[in-house]
Amino acid sequence: MGGDFAPDSTLQGAALACKELPEDVTLVLIGEKDLIESKLEAYNLGSANIEIIHADDVILMEEHPTKAFSTKPTASIPVGYKLLKSGTVQAFSSAGNTGAMHVGAMFTIKAIEGIIRPGIAGFVPKESGGFGVIIDVGANADCKPDVLFQFGQIGALYARHVFEIENPKVGLMNLGEEEQKGTLLTQAAHQLFKINSSMNFVGNIEGRDLFNDKADVIVCDGFTGNVILKMAESFFDMLKSRNINDPYFDRFNYEEIGGSPILGINGNVVIGHGVSSALAIKNMVLLSMRMAESNIHLKIKEKFRE
Repeated sequence: MGGDFAPDSTLQGAALACKELPEDVTLVLIGEKDLIESKLEAYNLGSANIEIIHADDVILMEEHPTKAFSTKPTASIPVGYKLLKSGTVQAFSSAGNTGAMHVGAMFTIKAIEGIIRPGIAGFVPKESGGFGVIIDVGANADCKPDVLFQFGQIGALYARHVFEIENPKVGLMNLGEEEQKGTLLTQAAHQLFKINSSMNFVGNIEGRDLFNDKADVIVCDGFTGNVILKMAESFFDMLKSRNINDPYFDRFNYEEIGGSPILGINGNVVIGHGVSSALAIKNMVLLSMRMAESNIHLKIKEKFRE
């Protein structure tokens, strides 16, 4: 029920996803049941692997996340988190209120023990093919060195188990490659990475290294990451407005990625764009399925038990 074009684009995207989901996978739609059923019928979107779970209310995009989550327990986002916590569903995704999605993760399924702050991961297309992971892209505008170090660990696990990169290279976003460059934060974080042998740390990287193969995982605070991600997404919009088509830059289209996972929590959660189209919803669902198949949250949990 969340998103600027819900429920229409959500249901159309769900129908597209069902065409690509394995037969033994069920897609659960959470929201006003009568409305969902009528929309599915109107669009002729019936599918054997769709299940509907009723939710009485909706957290609107402009509502205060914490207040709305606590005062609307029967809205679709709180209901989705209850299903995830109980194990009824293996992944939960939404293009609804981003803040409510993040608050819900922290209040309901909570951070994995040992994780200081969960982060939101973004993806950058590599010139050689595939995608790199950038973390954080908005959850934590201010970070401490140990938080950045954990982002490196979490991002490397995601790259290994979801993108199947055997020994992912981890780079620290900075304003120069030299070890002594950067802010007090990045200088201190660099030392934490340097003395730890559990990661394939390649040192500092610069903005020009985003799209090459120097690093598979790019670590930064949420403020920096959000600016980088939004700037990268703008490339696609600018090229399209000038009628320039290029297969590589088409991969900057947010619709092709679908959404951003919250990593470091006890469950698989993907946050979609508020303006998500049907194509974006489809890819958000497929990304959620891949996360569930990889059991990435359990891989992260195992790592932090060591």
